[in-house]
Amino acid sequence: MPHAQSAIHVSYIKLRLCLRKRRGKERQSVNVKMGKIIFYEDRNFGGRSYECSSDCADMHSYFSRCNSIRVESGCWMAYERPNYMGYQYFLRRGEYPDYQRWMGFNDSIRSCRMIPHYQGSYRMRIYEREGFGGQMMEFMDDCESVYDRFRYHDIHSCNVMEGYWMFYEQPNYRGRQYFMRPGEYRRFSDWGGMSPRIGSFRRLMDFC
Repeated sequence: MPHAQSAIHVSYIKLRLCLRKRRGKERQSVNVKMGKIIFYEDRNFGGRSYECSSDCADMHSYFSRCNSIRVESGCWMAYERPNYMGYQYFLRRGEYPDYQRWMGFNDSIRSCRMIPHYQGSYRMRIYEREGFGGQMMEFMDDCESVYDRFRYHDIHSCNVMEGYWMFYEQPNYRGRQYFMRPGEYRRFSDWGGMSPRIGSFRRLMDFC
């Protein structure tokens, strides 16, 4: 009997550990629900259009220019050049009748990426030098001024461990934007940066 009770106790502990791990995964789940975005060649949703519901690395064959956008569901990043390069623009649900509405620098949109709806914790490490060298600081919340908290104006490498983030070139979430997915960025060019200058960053949550 003692042996049987011990086996039952071990099985019970294993079951609790399994359920605990499962709950942890559920808390950090990514919602893959489809989104929908429509690109238009002319202002005020005129001219030729292209509808997209998933990531697209090269859209140049579908339209020659983009002067308005309608986001029907989800949150998206639009990119100036193919393969998610060039200027990056964050787009949430709504209408953008001209490219100034999404803070565009021109009428060129050549690729797009849907931002998954993430439910979980956020964790990121930023580094003073390339290749994760020099001073390091870990963040789990938004930062409106990198210099005030990190004491450096530049971020040369970054490790996004949990969640989706947005880098901004200037403090207070202004200037050029860089979408940061989980992964390792050994140098600023890995996130599409023209320079290592980052003024602020924040978690992408409760936007969509």
